[in-house]
Amino acid sequence: MKIREIVEHLEELAPLNYQESYDNSGLIVGDPQQEVYKALISLDCTEEVVDDAIAKGCNLIISHHPIVFSGLKKFTGRNYVERVVIKAIKNNIALYAIHTNLDNILGGVSSKMADKLGLENQAILRPKAGLLKKLVVYVPRTHVEEVRQAMFDAGAGAIGDYDQCSYNTAGYGTFRPLDGAKPAIGELGNQERVEETKIEVIYPAQAERKILVAMFSAHPYEEVAHQIVGIDNSFSYVGSGVIGNLEEPMEESEFLAYLKEKMKLNVIRHTKTLGKKISRVAVCGGAGGFLLGDAKRSGADIFITADYKYHEFFDAEGQIIIADIGHFESEQFTQELLLDIIQKKFANFAVLLTEIDTNPIKYYS
Repeated sequence: MKIREIVEHLEELAPLNYQESYDNSGLIVGDPQQEVYKALISLDCTEEVVDDAIAKGCNLIISHHPIVFSGLKKFTGRNYVERVVIKAIKNNIALYAIHTNLDNILGGVSSKMADKLGLENQAILRPKAGLLKKLVVYVPRTHVEEVRQAMFDAGAGAIGDYDQCSYNTAGYGTFRPLDGAKPAIGELGNQERVEETKIEVIYPAQAERKILVAMFSAHPYEEVAHQIVGIDNSFSYVGSGVIGNLEEPMEESEFLAYLKEKMKLNVIRHTKTLGKKISRVAVCGGAGGFLLGDAKRSGADIFITADYKYHEFFDAEGQIIIADIGHFESEQFTQELLLDIIQKKFANFAVLLTEIDTNPIKYYS
Protein backbone atom coordinates (compact mmCIF):
# COMPACT_ATOMS: atom_id res chain seq x y z
CA MET A 1 0.00 0.00 0.00
CA LYS A 2 1.13 3.54 -0.71
CA ILE A 3 1.31 6.32 1.87
CA ARG A 4 -1.07 8.38 -0.27
CA GLU A 5 -3.84 5.78 0.23
CA ILE A 6 -3.77 6.33 3.99
CA VAL A 7 -3.41 10.08 3.53
CA GLU A 8 -6.38 10.25 1.16
CA HIS A 9 -8.57 8.34 3.60
CA LEU A 10 -7.62 10.52 6.57
CA GLU A 11 -8.11 13.71 4.57
CA GLU A 12 -11.46 12.54 3.27
CA LEU A 13 -12.61 12.41 6.90
CA ALA A 14 -10.70 15.51 8.03
CA PRO A 15 -9.88 17.65 4.96
CA LEU A 16 -6.86 19.92 5.20
CA ASN A 17 -8.96 23.03 4.56
CA TYR A 18 -10.62 22.41 7.93
CA GLN A 19 -7.36 23.15 9.77
CA GLU A 20 -6.64 26.50 11.41
CA SER A 21 -4.47 29.05 9.60
CA TYR A 22 -1.53 28.60 11.99
CA ASP A 23 -1.48 24.82 11.62
CA ASN A 24 0.69 22.48 9.54
CA SER A 25 -1.30 19.28 9.14
CA GLY A 26 -0.61 16.84 6.34
CA LEU A 27 2.39 14.91 5.08
CA ILE A 28 5.43 16.68 6.57
CA VAL A 29 8.20 14.24 5.63
CA GLY A 30 8.08 11.53 2.98
CA ASP A 31 7.01 10.60 -0.52
CA PRO A 32 3.27 9.94 -0.91
CA GLN A 33 4.10 7.26 -3.49
CA GLN A 34 6.33 5.39 -1.04
CA GLU A 35 5.16 1.94 0.03
CA VAL A 36 4.13 1.79 3.66
CA TYR A 37 4.70 -1.43 5.58
CA LYS A 38 3.61 -0.52 9.09
CA ALA A 39 2.40 2.67 10.79
CA LEU A 40 2.88 3.99 14.30
CA ILE A 41 0.35 6.31 15.94
CA SER A 42 1.31 8.88 18.56
CA LEU A 43 -0.05 12.11 20.00
CA ASP A 44 3.33 13.83 19.48
CA CYS A 45 6.28 13.09 17.23
CA THR A 46 9.43 13.11 19.37
CA GLU A 47 12.86 11.54 19.00
CA GLU A 48 11.75 8.72 21.29
CA VAL A 49 8.72 8.08 19.08
CA VAL A 50 10.95 7.89 15.99
CA ASP A 51 13.16 5.39 17.85
CA ASP A 52 10.01 3.43 18.72
CA ALA A 53 9.04 3.38 15.04
CA ILE A 54 12.50 2.13 14.08
CA ALA A 55 12.36 -0.62 16.70
CA LYS A 56 8.91 -1.72 15.53
CA GLY A 57 9.75 -1.62 11.83
CA CYS A 58 7.31 1.21 11.06
CA ASN A 59 8.06 3.53 8.15
CA LEU A 60 5.16 5.92 8.79
CA ILE A 61 4.37 7.89 11.94
CA ILE A 62 0.89 9.42 12.23
CA SER A 63 0.78 12.01 15.00
CA HIS A 64 -1.85 14.46 16.14
CA HIS A 65 0.55 17.35 16.72
CA PRO A 66 2.79 18.37 13.81
CA ILE A 67 6.51 18.25 14.54
CA VAL A 68 6.96 21.30 12.29
CA PHE A 69 4.73 24.35 12.76
CA SER A 70 6.82 27.02 11.05
CA GLY A 71 9.47 27.00 8.33
CA LEU A 72 12.84 25.37 8.99
CA LYS A 73 15.79 27.10 7.32
CA LYS A 74 18.58 24.87 8.61
CA PHE A 75 18.87 21.20 9.57
CA THR A 76 21.80 21.07 11.96
CA GLY A 77 20.19 19.16 14.82
CA ARG A 78 20.30 22.18 17.14
CA ASN A 79 16.82 21.43 18.56
CA TYR A 80 14.48 18.48 18.91
CA VAL A 81 12.39 19.49 15.87
CA GLU A 82 15.38 19.41 13.54
CA ARG A 83 16.67 16.20 15.12
CA VAL A 84 13.31 14.44 14.62
CA VAL A 85 13.18 15.45 10.95
CA ILE A 86 16.80 14.41 10.34
CA LYS A 87 16.32 11.04 12.05
CA ALA A 88 13.09 10.37 10.15
CA ILE A 89 14.70 11.13 6.80
CA LYS A 90 17.80 9.06 7.58
CA ASN A 91 15.62 6.07 8.44
CA ASN A 92 13.18 6.55 5.55
CA ILE A 93 10.25 7.18 7.92
CA ALA A 94 7.40 9.38 6.71
CA LEU A 95 5.81 11.83 9.15
CA TYR A 96 2.14 12.74 8.90
CA ALA A 97 0.15 15.03 11.22
CA ILE A 98 -3.61 15.36 11.54
CA HIS A 99 -4.13 18.21 13.97
CA THR A 100 -6.78 20.94 13.95
CA ASN A 101 -8.50 19.42 10.93
CA LEU A 102 -9.23 16.41 13.16
CA ASP A 103 -10.15 18.77 16.01
CA ASN A 104 -12.68 20.48 13.78
CA ILE A 105 -14.95 17.60 12.79
CA LEU A 106 -17.86 15.97 14.56
CA GLY A 107 -16.43 12.56 15.34
CA GLY A 108 -12.95 14.01 15.92
CA VAL A 109 -10.85 14.81 18.98
CA SER A 110 -13.52 16.56 21.07
CA SER A 111 -16.11 13.95 20.10
CA LYS A 112 -13.77 11.26 21.45
CA MET A 113 -13.69 13.13 24.76
CA ALA A 114 -17.49 13.36 24.69
CA ASP A 115 -17.75 9.64 23.95
CA LYS A 116 -15.54 8.83 26.93
CA LEU A 117 -17.91 10.86 29.11
CA GLY A 118 -21.01 9.24 27.60
CA LEU A 119 -22.44 12.49 26.25
CA GLU A 120 -25.59 12.20 24.17
CA ASN A 121 -26.94 14.42 21.36
CA GLN A 122 -23.47 15.67 20.50
CA ALA A 123 -23.12 18.81 18.39
CA ILE A 124 -20.31 21.17 17.37
CA LEU A 125 -19.88 23.94 19.93
CA ARG A 126 -18.72 26.62 17.46
CA PRO A 127 -19.51 25.70 13.84
CA LYS A 128 -17.22 27.09 11.13
CA ALA A 129 -18.44 29.36 8.35
CA GLY A 130 -17.11 29.82 4.82
CA LEU A 131 -16.59 26.12 4.10
CA LEU A 132 -19.67 25.61 1.90
CA LYS A 133 -20.30 26.63 -1.69
CA LYS A 134 -23.28 26.57 -4.02
CA LEU A 135 -23.17 25.46 -7.64
CA VAL A 136 -25.88 26.61 -10.05
CA VAL A 137 -26.04 24.98 -13.48
CA TYR A 138 -28.53 25.24 -16.36
CA VAL A 139 -29.30 21.91 -18.04
CA PRO A 140 -31.56 20.97 -20.98
CA ARG A 141 -34.53 18.90 -19.80
CA THR A 142 -33.28 15.87 -21.68
CA HIS A 143 -30.15 15.64 -19.49
CA VAL A 144 -31.35 16.85 -16.08
CA GLU A 145 -31.34 13.45 -14.35
CA GLU A 146 -27.94 12.51 -15.77
CA VAL A 147 -26.20 15.76 -14.80
CA ARG A 148 -27.80 15.95 -11.36
CA GLN A 149 -26.89 12.34 -10.52
CA ALA A 150 -23.31 12.87 -11.71
CA MET A 151 -22.95 15.80 -9.32
CA PHE A 152 -24.53 13.80 -6.49
CA ASP A 153 -22.11 10.92 -7.11
CA ALA A 154 -19.21 13.38 -6.91
CA GLY A 155 -20.31 14.66 -3.49
CA ALA A 156 -22.65 17.56 -4.24
CA GLY A 157 -25.81 17.89 -2.15
CA ALA A 158 -24.42 15.81 0.72
CA ILE A 159 -24.49 17.70 4.01
CA GLY A 160 -24.62 15.99 7.39
CA ASP A 161 -27.22 13.22 7.56
CA TYR A 162 -28.72 14.03 4.13
CA ASP A 163 -27.56 13.53 0.58
CA GLN A 164 -28.87 14.08 -2.97
CA CYS A 165 -30.17 17.51 -1.91
CA SER A 166 -30.91 19.98 -4.72
CA TYR A 167 -33.31 22.71 -5.75
CA ASN A 168 -34.64 22.68 -9.31
CA THR A 169 -36.38 25.43 -11.26
CA ALA A 170 -37.94 25.05 -14.70
CA GLY A 171 -37.43 27.73 -17.35
CA TYR A 172 -35.86 28.24 -20.73
CA GLY A 173 -32.54 29.47 -22.04
CA THR A 174 -31.59 31.26 -25.23
CA PHE A 175 -28.32 31.26 -27.17
CA ARG A 176 -27.02 31.78 -30.70
CA PRO A 177 -24.07 29.66 -31.90
CA LEU A 178 -21.42 31.76 -33.70
CA ASP A 179 -18.76 30.76 -36.21
CA GLY A 180 -16.43 28.15 -34.71
CA ALA A 181 -19.03 26.78 -32.31
CA LYS A 182 -20.04 23.12 -32.33
CA PRO A 183 -23.44 23.25 -30.64
CA ALA A 184 -25.11 20.14 -29.30
CA ILE A 185 -28.43 21.81 -30.08
CA GLY A 186 -29.20 24.35 -32.82
CA GLU A 187 -27.54 25.76 -35.93
CA LEU A 188 -24.88 28.41 -36.49
CA GLY A 189 -26.26 31.93 -36.66
CA ASN A 190 -29.74 31.05 -35.39
CA GLN A 191 -31.01 31.89 -31.91
CA GLU A 192 -32.18 28.82 -30.05
CA ARG A 193 -34.68 28.61 -27.22
CA VAL A 194 -34.35 25.48 -25.09
CA GLU A 195 -36.43 24.23 -22.16
CA GLU A 196 -33.97 23.96 -19.29
CA THR A 197 -33.83 23.28 -15.55
CA LYS A 198 -31.72 25.31 -13.14
CA ILE A 199 -30.14 22.91 -10.64
CA GLU A 200 -28.74 24.29 -7.38
CA VAL A 201 -26.61 22.18 -5.05
CA ILE A 202 -24.54 22.92 -1.94
CA TYR A 203 -21.22 21.19 -1.33
CA PRO A 204 -18.10 21.34 0.88
CA ALA A 205 -15.47 23.52 -0.80
CA GLN A 206 -12.86 20.74 -0.96
CA ALA A 207 -15.13 18.66 -3.23
CA GLU A 208 -15.38 21.37 -5.89
CA ARG A 209 -12.95 20.03 -8.49
CA LYS A 210 -14.45 16.53 -8.47
CA ILE A 211 -17.99 17.92 -8.75
CA LEU A 212 -17.13 20.25 -11.64
CA VAL A 213 -15.40 17.46 -13.55
CA ALA A 214 -18.48 15.28 -13.14
CA MET A 215 -20.82 18.10 -14.17
CA PHE A 216 -18.87 18.98 -17.31
CA SER A 217 -18.57 15.32 -18.29
CA ALA A 218 -22.33 14.71 -18.04
CA HIS A 219 -23.51 18.01 -19.54
CA PRO A 220 -24.24 17.96 -23.27
CA TYR A 221 -23.38 21.62 -23.99
CA GLU A 222 -20.08 22.83 -25.39
CA GLU A 223 -20.27 25.91 -23.12
CA VAL A 224 -21.88 25.06 -19.79
CA ALA A 225 -23.69 27.97 -18.14
CA HIS A 226 -22.98 27.72 -14.43
CA GLN A 227 -22.23 29.78 -11.34
CA ILE A 228 -20.20 29.10 -8.20
CA VAL A 229 -21.22 31.06 -5.13
CA GLY A 230 -19.44 31.26 -1.77
CA ILE A 231 -21.75 30.75 1.22
CA ASP A 232 -21.26 32.26 4.68
CA ASN A 233 -23.58 29.72 6.33
CA SER A 234 -22.07 27.87 9.28
CA PHE A 235 -21.27 24.22 8.61
CA SER A 236 -22.89 22.54 11.61
CA TYR A 237 -20.73 19.41 11.31
CA VAL A 238 -17.40 21.26 11.23
CA GLY A 239 -15.95 23.49 13.94
CA SER A 240 -14.47 23.70 17.41
CA GLY A 241 -15.49 21.84 20.55
CA VAL A 242 -18.47 19.62 21.26
CA ILE A 243 -21.58 20.08 23.42
CA GLY A 244 -23.68 17.21 24.71
CA ASN A 245 -25.86 15.94 27.55
CA LEU A 246 -25.32 13.41 30.29
CA GLU A 247 -27.78 10.54 30.34
CA GLU A 248 -28.68 11.52 33.91
CA PRO A 249 -27.73 14.72 35.80
CA MET A 250 -24.97 14.38 38.40
CA GLU A 251 -24.00 16.29 41.51
CA GLU A 252 -20.93 18.45 40.88
CA SER A 253 -18.59 16.44 43.11
CA GLU A 254 -19.91 13.20 41.63
CA PHE A 255 -19.28 14.45 38.10
CA LEU A 256 -15.75 15.67 38.87
CA ALA A 257 -14.92 12.21 40.26
CA TYR A 258 -16.51 10.66 37.15
CA LEU A 259 -14.48 12.98 34.92
CA LYS A 260 -11.26 12.05 36.69
CA GLU A 261 -11.97 8.35 36.28
CA LYS A 262 -13.12 8.38 32.67
CA MET A 263 -10.32 10.64 31.42
CA LYS A 264 -7.64 8.94 33.56
CA LEU A 265 -6.59 12.17 35.26
CA ASN A 266 -4.07 12.89 37.99
CA VAL A 267 -5.62 16.25 38.82
CA ILE A 268 -8.37 18.64 37.73
CA ARG A 269 -7.96 22.41 38.03
CA HIS A 270 -11.41 23.95 38.21
CA THR A 271 -13.37 27.01 39.28
CA LYS A 272 -15.64 26.95 42.30
CA THR A 273 -18.67 24.70 42.19
CA LEU A 274 -22.06 26.41 41.86
CA GLY A 275 -24.34 24.18 43.92
CA LYS A 276 -26.33 22.76 41.01
CA LYS A 277 -26.34 19.50 39.10
CA ILE A 278 -24.29 18.87 35.98
CA SER A 279 -26.43 17.95 32.99
CA ARG A 280 -25.07 19.72 29.91
CA VAL A 281 -21.34 19.43 29.19
CA ALA A 282 -19.06 21.29 26.77
CA VAL A 283 -15.63 19.88 25.87
CA CYS A 284 -12.68 20.87 23.71
CA GLY A 285 -9.47 18.92 23.25
CA GLY A 286 -6.32 20.98 23.78
CA ALA A 287 -6.35 24.72 24.42
CA GLY A 288 -10.04 25.61 24.17
CA GLY A 289 -10.35 28.73 26.30
CA PHE A 290 -11.52 30.74 23.28
CA LEU A 291 -14.77 28.73 23.38
CA LEU A 292 -15.89 29.76 26.87
CA GLY A 293 -18.49 32.19 25.53
CA ASP A 294 -19.87 29.50 23.25
CA ALA A 295 -20.05 27.07 26.16
CA LYS A 296 -22.01 29.60 28.22
CA ARG A 297 -24.41 30.39 25.35
CA SER A 298 -24.99 26.67 24.76
CA GLY A 299 -26.27 26.28 28.31
CA ALA A 300 -23.37 24.11 29.48
CA ASP A 301 -23.01 23.56 33.21
CA ILE A 302 -19.31 22.76 32.88
CA PHE A 303 -16.64 23.44 30.24
CA ILE A 304 -13.82 20.88 30.05
CA THR A 305 -10.64 21.82 28.20
CA ALA A 306 -6.94 22.59 28.86
CA ASP A 307 -4.21 25.25 29.09
CA TYR A 308 -6.14 27.80 31.14
CA LYS A 309 -4.13 30.66 32.67
CA TYR A 310 -4.74 31.96 36.18
CA HIS A 311 -6.68 35.12 35.26
CA GLU A 312 -8.77 33.30 32.65
CA PHE A 313 -10.49 31.25 35.34
CA PHE A 314 -12.19 34.45 36.55
CA ASP A 315 -14.07 34.56 33.23
CA ALA A 316 -16.38 31.83 34.52
CA GLU A 317 -18.07 34.65 36.51
CA GLY A 318 -20.14 32.19 38.51
CA GLN A 319 -22.06 31.13 35.40
CA ILE A 320 -20.27 27.91 34.60
CA ILE A 321 -17.58 25.58 35.95
CA ILE A 322 -14.30 25.64 34.04
CA ALA A 323 -12.35 22.39 34.34
CA ASP A 324 -8.76 22.31 33.04
CA ILE A 325 -7.71 18.67 32.75
CA GLY A 326 -4.38 19.15 30.93
CA HIS A 327 -3.50 19.30 27.24
CA PHE A 328 -2.15 15.77 26.86
CA GLU A 329 -4.90 14.35 29.05
CA SER A 330 -7.66 15.96 26.96
CA GLU A 331 -6.24 14.56 23.71
CA GLN A 332 -4.73 11.25 24.81
CA PHE A 333 -7.57 9.17 23.37
CA THR A 334 -6.99 10.67 19.92
CA GLN A 335 -4.53 7.80 19.44
CA GLU A 336 -7.36 5.30 19.88
CA LEU A 337 -9.52 7.34 17.51
CA LEU A 338 -6.88 7.23 14.75
CA LEU A 339 -6.30 3.52 15.30
CA ASP A 340 -10.03 2.83 14.87
CA ILE A 341 -10.26 5.03 11.75
CA ILE A 342 -7.38 3.26 10.01
CA GLN A 343 -8.28 -0.28 11.06
CA LYS A 344 -11.88 0.09 9.88
CA LYS A 345 -10.69 1.13 6.42
CA PHE A 346 -7.56 -1.05 6.11
CA ALA A 347 -8.37 -4.17 8.12
CA ASN A 348 -5.23 -6.06 7.07
CA PHE A 349 -2.78 -3.19 7.48
CA ALA A 350 -0.39 -3.22 10.47
CA VAL A 351 -0.92 -0.11 12.59
CA LEU A 352 0.31 0.21 16.18
CA LEU A 353 0.04 2.64 19.09
CA THR A 354 3.33 3.95 20.42
CA GLU A 355 4.33 2.87 23.91
CA ILE A 356 6.09 6.20 24.50
CA ASP A 357 4.46 8.63 26.93
CA THR A 358 5.00 11.95 25.18
CA ASN A 359 3.39 14.11 27.87
CA PRO A 360 6.07 16.71 28.74
CA ILE A 361 4.28 17.54 32.02
CA LYS A 362 4.84 15.33 35.04
CA TYR A 363 3.10 15.40 38.43
CA TYR A 364 4.79 15.06 41.82
CA SER A 365 2.70 13.75 44.67
